[in-house]
Amino acid sequence: MDDPTRVEWREWGQDAFDEATAADVPMLLSLTATWCDHCHEMDRKTYAEPRIAANINDSFVPVRVDVDRHPRVRDRYNMGGFPSTVFLAPNGAVLTGAGYLGPDGMRQVLDSVRTMWETKGSDAARIPRPLREDNPPAGELTSEIESAMLGQLTETYDEVAGGWGQSPKFPLPDALEFALKRDREMALRSFDAVSANLLDEYDGGFYRFGANRDWSGLQYEKLLDSNGALVRAFANAYLHTGKDEYREPADRTVEYLTATLWNDDADAFANSQAPGEDDAHTLDATDRAAATEPPVDEGVFAGPNALAIEGLLTYYAYTDDERARRYAERALATLRGDLLTDGVVAHTLEDETALGEGSEPIPLLATQARALSALTTTASTLETDVLEDATTVADATIEHLHDGDSFLDGPATGVGLVERPLRPLDANVAFADALLELAVLTGEGRYRERARETLEAFAGASDRFGVQIARYATATSRLLDGPLVIRVGVEPGADLHRAALRLADHEKIVIPSADAGSDFEAGTARVERGDRVSNSAETPEELSERVQSLLE
Repeated sequence: MDDPTRVEWREWGQDAFDEATAADVPMLLSLTATWCDHCHEMDRKTYAEPRIAANINDSFVPVRVDVDRHPRVRDRYNMGGFPSTVFLAPNGAVLTGAGYLGPDGMRQVLDSVRTMWETKGSDAARIPRPLREDNPPAGELTSEIESAMLGQLTETYDEVAGGWGQSPKFPLPDALEFALKRDREMALRSFDAVSANLLDEYDGGFYRFGANRDWSGLQYEKLLDSNGALVRAFANAYLHTGKDEYREPADRTVEYLTATLWNDDADAFANSQAPGEDDAHTLDATDRAAATEPPVDEGVFAGPNALAIEGLLTYYAYTDDERARRYAERALATLRGDLLTDGVVAHTLEDETALGEGSEPIPLLATQARALSALTTTASTLETDVLEDATTVADATIEHLHDGDSFLDGPATGVGLVERPLRPLDANVAFADALLELAVLTGEGRYRERARETLEAFAGASDRFGVQIARYATATSRLLDGPLVIRVGVEPGADLHRAALRLADHEKIVIPSADAGSDFEAGTARVERGDRVSNSAETPEELSERVQSLLE
């Protein structure tokens, strides 16, 4: 994007830190995103002001970081949203930080930081708490974890506007899916609120969030990762209800992803779309058509693409939508062919950030987890051959990132605070959940034990987890009770396989082309839950009966 600022931005890297050390001055770290409207506004109103820019250039080493391209920097220095304006000592420790700053606010902060540096120097800097506490509190996995999370959702549920919490209002797809099996009325009212308030009725796709409790104050950016996750969530709501009011938002979002966010050159999905012109999203259809199309960040990132693949294949599994299948297969081919090397999934196709020393891709836990989940979903819905890649991804993640009883977000190397270990709860949970699915699909119990160990590593704090971490309770429930498993002795796409995918439990695991031994006949299916195993079924009707019988 064009840079309207007068600040002489440096790239994130050792050179910038060396410069700050040599000059004995603090650093100004600006965390931005291409889709962030307030970031562009701060560039126009604050960083473009000549005296402010001169002040920064003379007294600081300014560094600009795109948070989508540098997620490890984002996770260590985020001040609660973007833009984040962070002042650092030359060793990377934090002096102070804020979000958006207008010209007057920036002048005050610049003066304050300069005074702080002149009087205290690096002694004024601090290491953020998550980077000081290396090990999370471990504990026992019990059914109370699921009950406590349901209690959290019930307590924070908004009876008036739907969804959870006060403000801002995010769609929270993991919470929607958790509630779908455990309090369907609360879940469906929240699905209704998300589609009524965040779905773009004109172009399709979901806006990022509403700033206020009633979902007003819409933030009009659209991100691939949240839209991919919402396709899956709404497809699962359709699975449980059979109602078009949940299928149609998923369908409109598939249309948006495969049209607006599809990058033909890369044969994958682009990362995001910015809000565009002021008030364009409030225009009627005729005026909207004449408005300038909001810009798209064409960057291709493995993690968001994996979420889109999983969402599209989930939708395809319930609808036979060929468009969803076709685009999911194309993005999957790019993921496997261009981004996957010896089990390590490169963060992006943009070489300068995807590759580390020696042109080797850097393993990032969130990316590895999302890719593994996309591969296990592919194995259940389309083709089992991808399980070889799935096991390679799982094994590489364990080899490179496993530390103690959980996983680090990436290698403990880099500049600034990136060299300090970070154990992100959400990425650990996502990887553990994907390992559970891989264990069932491959019959490899070691993946299940690794998933258990990872979930136990955080269990001591599980009573404090908010609704944003609902997937922790989902994964714990699947591990303790055993997921519903449907073993199908037919090829993917056969009637019996399609029927298995459409049985109304979105947490189930379907194994096509299964061979469960001499007591399992080809062309039949059976249902398993823990130690319980049903009789064989030869037709979709018999399979439905077997599921009902096993769950009674």
